[in-house]
Amino acid sequence: MTVSPVSSSPPRRSPLPLALALAFAGMPAAWAQSEAVPPGGAVLAPVIVLDTKEQAAPPATTLGPQELAPLRAATADTASLLRKVPGVTLYGAGGASSLPAIHGLADDRLRLQVDGMDLLSACPNHMNPAFSYLDPSQVETVQVWTGVTPVSVGGDAIGGAIVVETPKPRFAAPGQGTLVTGEAGTYYRSNGDGFGVHGSATLAGEQVSVRYLGAYAKANDYTAGGDFKDFTATGRAGHTLDRDEVGSTSYELSNHLVGFALKSGAHLLDASVAVQNVADQLYPNQRMDMLDNDSTLFNLRYLGQFDWGSLDARAYHQSVDHFMDFGEDKRYWYGTASGGPTAPNGKPCSPIGSSCAAGMPMNTESRTTGAKLTANIALSERDVLRLGGEYQHYTLDDWWPPSGANMWPGTFWNIKNGERDRAGLFGEWETKLSDRWMALAGVRYEHVTTDADPVQGYADTNGMGTMLNYQKRDAAAFNARERKRTDDNLDFTALTRYTLDEMREFELGFARKVRSPSLYERYPWSTWTMAAVMNNFVGDGNGYIGNPDLEPEKAYTLSATIDWHAADRQWGLRFTPYLTYVDDYIDALQWDAAKNAPAARLTRNQFVVLRYENQSARLYGFDLSGKAPLARTGLGAFGFEGVLSYTKGENRDTDDDLYNIVPWRATLTLTHQLAGWNNAVDWELSARKDDVSDARNEIETPGYGLVHLRASHDWKDVRLDLGVENLFDKLYYLPTGGAYVGQGTTMSINAVPWGIAVPGMGRSVYAAINVKF
Repeated sequence: MTVSPVSSSPPRRSPLPLALALAFAGMPAAWAQSEAVPPGGAVLAPVIVLDTKEQAAPPATTLGPQELAPLRAATADTASLLRKVPGVTLYGAGGASSLPAIHGLADDRLRLQVDGMDLLSACPNHMNPAFSYLDPSQVETVQVWTGVTPVSVGGDAIGGAIVVETPKPRFAAPGQGTLVTGEAGTYYRSNGDGFGVHGSATLAGEQVSVRYLGAYAKANDYTAGGDFKDFTATGRAGHTLDRDEVGSTSYELSNHLVGFALKSGAHLLDASVAVQNVADQLYPNQRMDMLDNDSTLFNLRYLGQFDWGSLDARAYHQSVDHFMDFGEDKRYWYGTASGGPTAPNGKPCSPIGSSCAAGMPMNTESRTTGAKLTANIALSERDVLRLGGEYQHYTLDDWWPPSGANMWPGTFWNIKNGERDRAGLFGEWETKLSDRWMALAGVRYEHVTTDADPVQGYADTNGMGTMLNYQKRDAAAFNARERKRTDDNLDFTALTRYTLDEMREFELGFARKVRSPSLYERYPWSTWTMAAVMNNFVGDGNGYIGNPDLEPEKAYTLSATIDWHAADRQWGLRFTPYLTYVDDYIDALQWDAAKNAPAARLTRNQFVVLRYENQSARLYGFDLSGKAPLARTGLGAFGFEGVLSYTKGENRDTDDDLYNIVPWRATLTLTHQLAGWNNAVDWELSARKDDVSDARNEIETPGYGLVHLRASHDWKDVRLDLGVENLFDKLYYLPTGGAYVGQGTTMSINAVPWGIAVPGMGRSVYAAINVKF
């Protein structure tokens, strides 16, 4: 049941004209001054080729079509394409929307871009992060900076950066006529009956190109490698789950993108619109589920090359309408008429009122408008200067219509008319000091402003009705204070690389990076337990209260890399240690709602309510990765690849461990190639996680080892992928999967059992086929 509050949403001023003007003010003149550079050869991509000297410092890892192809068949989650990148881990979430972390810093602490756009989560549970708007089949390249990130890539983040790109426009070669090309594919995964289809098509001439990308994915709940719980009730009469079934892990979604591009010499204009609909995506570590998510995304880009360098301008706009309530594995009916909070199943009741609640509808609406302008200026054969600016305007409304019982009779405004404006400028100089020495230095300034309007709880404006659990007190205190915050943030990066010879490279970098708090960290205001547990984007089952007085996080990172490899890169070993200190790190303290103050002592072994507070943190560790050929025999070519990572995170104020830090982990891979087949055996290893956050009552997880098999064959126009994940059907728990709250009476904070971590998927056999034309 949904009550539309259209009339109560305040009007907004659209900044789109300003953004478009900023990004494209100089484009007509630039086009007029361009030198027509005739393309040559059989070109299937735009003739926009930047000189190597104009590229930013190379990322730690680049994944192209060859690396991505064998990973797509096993997942519908774009972020999981990064699962074998050294330094990258994943926070568990929905089946298509996990959150990437780099060296213990995740989500908003990273710079996450899709086709150059910074997309923000519009959900108190971060169910729609940036990479959830792409199907894995729509990803062409991924670039990952895990160490010191150049200021031209970073900004408003204290961790690394991940840049995901969809396929670039393709054009017909000179004299080719009309280019018609495309691809279609499908897959099936046995665990959860997951299946999907995807397709792409391009119709192009030499100067004009039209493209389409589309995908559909659906899956049921998956099963673990064994029984991980001792109950079957879901809170809904007649609906139970087996003890090995991981509740709230099903999903159904579709993605579509249409692009139109024009090419003239060394200049490209590319416009696209992307539409997503999530019919539902359920969450095993959240108390709510996403039952609808509609996104429309417009992206306009100009890219040109001149005698002096290159110019890249972009403007984009995204609108998101997001709806949450209880999915099919969670209790829906609440209130005394439904049987009360202790009943194992909620009984349907009517009418909706003080004793009967039909679910808990939660709506979020966001609008994001942004623009960027970047110039790469070739000062000399050895020197490149990068200058750029960007602007982003983000608005958010988060309201919960009345549904009965304690959610009655008015609308609860979690965040009303929230705004986050960000404007930034950067300058970066890259120089080749000699044939062996490279240096890069950059400075970035960002001005960030956040604000939100007065709010109210479920109680009506006349002071009648539900006044439970401090709603009126908390709303009055929030409304009486100044809520606007302005931050002036300064980043700088210094990095140098020394190439001793064709086999050995050394890199050293230092960076200061700053991130302003998000709207969901500053403005959720209610200490009421039920409202607090609906604000949680880390999946630990706890409730969170915002803090308008949060200061920006300031991180100081020192990172080094030793890269030893063969001249032809057939074998290599790469070692990267790092150390990061974070001042004003946004951690959380347990909170006493009655006293509206920090709790006097920690409450243990149950779910709790916390408030965001600035603390001091330290993170350190290393990544070790390598590969080597083993043998070439009549049975094929054998090779070895491996990744070993370690991260430690500490709160220096409380001596507590930071939340969701992965333990020792490794992936060892034996590869095999024979007669067009590419095969591999992966051995995934994780140590026991016992360094956990006490304030959050984080759940420890045991160590494990998993074996995965995969095989693929490429013919001229056909690719076949086969594989088995978790070959021996082992029961294991995800170290960063959060707490299992996937079934039952999830609205009441401790009506679901504490202490069960979300288990990973049991054995799953998959097959995928792609056909090109």
